[in-house]
Amino acid sequence: MERVARRSAGCPALKVSRRQAGGTGFPDGALRKGCAVLLLQVLFGGIGASRAQPVPEAASGWTDKPPVSAREQLVVAANPLAAAAGAAILDAGGSAIDAAITTQLVLNVVEPQSSGIGGGAFIMHLDGRSRRLRVYDGRETAPAGADERLFLDATGQPMRFVDALVGGRSVGVPGVVRLLEAVHRRHGRLAWSRLVAPAEQLARAGFAVSRRLHLLLESDRFLRADPLARALYYHADGHALAVGEIVRNPALAAVLHRIAREGSRAFYEGELAQAIVRTVGSHPKAPGSLSLTDLAGYRVIEREPLCRAFVGHRVCTLPPPSSGGVTLLQMLDMLEHLPFASLPPGQLMSVHLFAEAGRLAFADRDRYLADPAFVQVPVRALLDPLYLEGRRALIDARRSMKVALAGEVGTGPAWSSGTQFELPSTTHFSIVDRTGNAVAMSSSIESAFGSRTMVEGFLLNNQLTDFSFQPVRDGARVANRVEPGKRPRSTMTPTMVFDARGRLEMIVGSPGGSWIANYVAQVLALRYLQQVPLVAAVAAPHAGSRNGATEIERGSTAESLIEPLRLLGHEVRTLDLTSGLHVIERQGAVWLGVADPRREGQAIGR
Repeated sequence: MERVARRSAGCPALKVSRRQAGGTGFPDGALRKGCAVLLLQVLFGGIGASRAQPVPEAASGWTDKPPVSAREQLVVAANPLAAAAGAAILDAGGSAIDAAITTQLVLNVVEPQSSGIGGGAFIMHLDGRSRRLRVYDGRETAPAGADERLFLDATGQPMRFVDALVGGRSVGVPGVVRLLEAVHRRHGRLAWSRLVAPAEQLARAGFAVSRRLHLLLESDRFLRADPLARALYYHADGHALAVGEIVRNPALAAVLHRIAREGSRAFYEGELAQAIVRTVGSHPKAPGSLSLTDLAGYRVIEREPLCRAFVGHRVCTLPPPSSGGVTLLQMLDMLEHLPFASLPPGQLMSVHLFAEAGRLAFADRDRYLADPAFVQVPVRALLDPLYLEGRRALIDARRSMKVALAGEVGTGPAWSSGTQFELPSTTHFSIVDRTGNAVAMSSSIESAFGSRTMVEGFLLNNQLTDFSFQPVRDGARVANRVEPGKRPRSTMTPTMVFDARGRLEMIVGSPGGSWIANYVAQVLALRYLQQVPLVAAVAAPHAGSRNGATEIERGSTAESLIEPLRLLGHEVRTLDLTSGLHVIERQGAVWLGVADPRREGQAIGR
């Protein structure tokens, strides 16, 4: 440190005490003048990386993809067949919602591990003419027969996750079909049956197994045990269909045909509803309580988006029961008022600040965020500028806080934290049409292949495992505990960004379970604070924290930060952080579409 003192002699602001700097560990005013950058360079050198590097194809499927420019319309989705189907609907004069319906249903066919009619979703929709922004909540709900003991074993202790995951116990009431029908009634242009037809035709004719689908099928330990899934996706010897082999799903085609003719009634009532309830209730290892009344009573909820200012822009995202929106907005506010913009992208102190902001935001997430119909969620207090000023004052440039405590807000019930992380198997797509209508839609069956329970060619979700397994902790009730009719907390974060004139500037979202908020926050922080080009921001290596270890994307150049982060007190671990960021950004008179190189997604527009 004597060497550091000599080097900082010409930068007197560095001598300001931590107390004078408001407890942040950063000298007040110095960072904007470049003094702190000098100190950080002295301490840590030029360690860092500007983007992730490809890892072996068998492990990641990394594919560098050029961005797509379009003047009229654009679809960016997780599979080329789905993106093409959505683009064809736009070409036929369909709205952004029309294209979203087709895209989602085709994804059910070709990306069964991530989403589908057996799951739930959130849609953010912008009306291009009125500029009205709406959020539609199609999240699953807990059956009436579920209660806070759902995931407790005979001794009253939380059961192992794997025991909770597989089977009917984890299945929530699916919301996707009713959600798609509801938004079509309000914002659709083309006939409903026309929008369903591409997925029906593809399910009947078949599609070639992709490398990603093959690897997921082959590595999954539980899906083979379901007889319908085994017959559809595996050979007699138990090995998954090879890359390029054709999957034909006539059962799903028949279901889609009925939905095309009868709408959501074909799903929530009658023979199909009976089959769903029978399958859930008769699972040999973990039967569930889903009933015909639960299905018939499912309702889509329209919610107001959460919008906050961010470096001259307005970021709009999801309210609860998604935790992603509040977590994202908290992180962005902290990063905007920290020296993040002054630092080089991807280097040590940038990652340190991002991870510390994530710790604070996830601590609040775990304690306060849940279904607002059941819990008094203090959203306004959690996003109050003075509250966030106090939160970011806890960040120290010199060391990690390791685990953050939730802040104290509001006068409501004293909730206990309940850490429950969703698994990274979701899909997100972004769409804009020629009249300026836009959709950001995130959809999920939760775990890869959901509950590993198939009905008539589609998989049922395991979204109830997004609830906290523990209903009470430290003598207080957990906000995200299981309750009948409740929607489990999510981290899906479909987001739109608007410029100072109120024009749509960006549509963004990602799969990734509880990492989703970090993925979206990283893109926005890199793009708007550190001025990183969009393609590089999407491809940048992931590093951050969910209020535990600082997690680094395995196989990326960010691994060079592991030891320096440990010197700052971080517990560090590497893992596969396979985001699926699908982004549309306005650049002058054109839209730019970018698909995450970590997955097989594609942008298609004109």
